[in-house]
Amino acid sequence: MKTIIVGLGIQGNKRKKFIKKSEYYASVDNKNKRAEYHSLKKVPTRNYNNAILCVPDNQKNEQLKYLLKNNKNVMIEKPLKLKKKSDYKLIEKAAKKKKLHIYTAYNHRFEPHIISIKNILKKKKIGKIYSCRLFYGNGTSKLVRKSNWKDKGNGVIDDLCSHLIDICIFWFGIKKIKKFKMISNNKFENKSIDHAVIVSNQKNFRIELEATYCMWKNTFSCDILGSKGSLHIDGLCKWGPSMLKERYRTFPSGRPKEIVKILETEDKKLLEFLLTTEVLHERSGAKKNKKILEIKSDIYKVNFNYYCVSKKNSASTLKNVDKFFEFINSSQEVKKITKAIKLNSGDAVFWKDSEILHGRNGFIAHKDSDRFLWKCAINILDN
Repeated sequence: MKTIIVGLGIQGNKRKKFIKKSEYYASVDNKNKRAEYHSLKKVPTRNYNNAILCVPDNQKNEQLKYLLKNNKNVMIEKPLKLKKKSDYKLIEKAAKKKKLHIYTAYNHRFEPHIISIKNILKKKKIGKIYSCRLFYGNGTSKLVRKSNWKDKGNGVIDDLCSHLIDICIFWFGIKKIKKFKMISNNKFENKSIDHAVIVSNQKNFRIELEATYCMWKNTFSCDILGSKGSLHIDGLCKWGPSMLKERYRTFPSGRPKEIVKILETEDKKLLEFLLTTEVLHERSGAKKNKKILEIKSDIYKVNFNYYCVSKKNSASTLKNVDKFFEFINSSQEVKKITKAIKLNSGDAVFWKDSEILHGRNGFIAHKDSDRFLWKCAINILDN
């Protein structure tokens, strides 16, 4: 199976890096001298099976039809804009008849947190969905301005809003999404639209999407509100720090329960260790050999006391335990969700020991009774 790349610009070069040499045939570009061909029709059709289209929007339809006619699988850089809805149907019908694959590349749906939200929504964990708000911004206005073919027409709507629409289709299904209405569009620094807000309003469900080239730090945020809780994303993993928060409603009111997952941002390998490796704890003759983190009925259970970790554990286990201890003491994201409680004489606190990772500030006693804590536990057994 050989592949050609049509359009050897920024995206075309990115795609080329991920194709094995044994599977790559040639590139096509009428301006880039490094391309092996300067016209798609000059490439011998018998020499390739697949094509990746990385060309301006106004060239996609014609080239897609040519490739379909010649029985090629095609991946198209988003968006694929055709004049009529029936045009999409014709392409779909032709591809099915010839058993070909036609795919528009919306890569954001493969982000870990985007997938996690898809699974959470599928399980209906936050109940009936009321609204979804997405924001996507970067600071590429000057770069867009320098491009003759990019700084035209819909600008950020075709470029970034199309990603947001695809994410909504991925999460909620295309049947649940009605037409979007433009609320505002601006040309702050570009000839094309560089800031836009679009909305889809329907009975008991609202989607609001905002995108811009005038956000001077890459920003992605998501807020989904439901009858039993809410979901929130801050950042994309491809940029670095990214956080998913699940908040579950407390009835009739009160602070929601919050689960914070930090993937790819701190240490994914450490998380794997916590979920897969049993760690021996010893204290006063009692022993316990369990994983530090376990998932039971979609709830994380924690088993960790740094000062009770046995020295009998392997060197690699002890190294990872130290790493985890350092993480919970130094991570800025952990600090954000840590709740400090000041106790006065006679105060008491209760918590689920298996679900709350807790600790206390260091304290050096200078005389008897400087600090005295009574501790007890209540064992609650499942019937």
